[in-house]
Amino acid sequence: MMSRQRERETSSLETWVPRTRLGKMIQEGKITSIDEVFLSGLKISEYQIVDALLPDLQEEVINVNLVQKQTDAGEKSRFKAIVAVGNRDGYIGLGSGKASQVRNAIEKAAASARLNIVPVKRGCGSWECGCGKPHSVPFQVEGKCGGVRVLIVPGPRGLGLVASEVAKVILGLAGVKDLWMRSFGATRTVPSFACAVFDALKKTYNLITQADWVR
Repeated sequence: MMSRQRERETSSLETWVPRTRLGKMIQEGKITSIDEVFLSGLKISEYQIVDALLPDLQEEVINVNLVQKQTDAGEKSRFKAIVAVGNRDGYIGLGSGKASQVRNAIEKAAASARLNIVPVKRGCGSWECGCGKPHSVPFQVEGKCGGVRVLIVPGPRGLGLVASEVAKVILGLAGVKDLWMRSFGATRTVPSFACAVFDALKKTYNLITQADWVR
């Protein structure tokens, strides 16, 4: 599956014609890393940009549901997919897509996840550890989406991910290895729960730590 995904990404990049300023800068070699994109504050409007700067990106299908919409002609059924992407080293994205076929819905969700990719600040925020290595989150963060709220607490090295299976997939793609997680609300609603975990990871960049002062 991974080789098939890479073949698809390679063919997409070969036929890619940039339409945005950022895309043209990347193709001309003026920007060579994803870190430069976020430091410059430029918006990612083409999913091929992420494929070009993060060639080791991995995809995971979080959820696929059949959704129905009432129209004048009757009920219209479509599939809704939730896909997470990440390089397991500090970058994570989450997106959704709808289509009449499952495969098309997953492809749309994967493209949307690339456009929503964000950096995740990692560290050793547990008072039990203090190793200084980026194996957990640097501080406690909270994420919300719909009727779901999650609380991520830094854990000591070797603890692992004390969280649900959906959260483990997202956290693993982000490169986080040790933490505790508490969840509140309608956690069985997978799309909202996944979005809440993603929201918490995004908030790791809201606070400047001492390590950032040194830089």
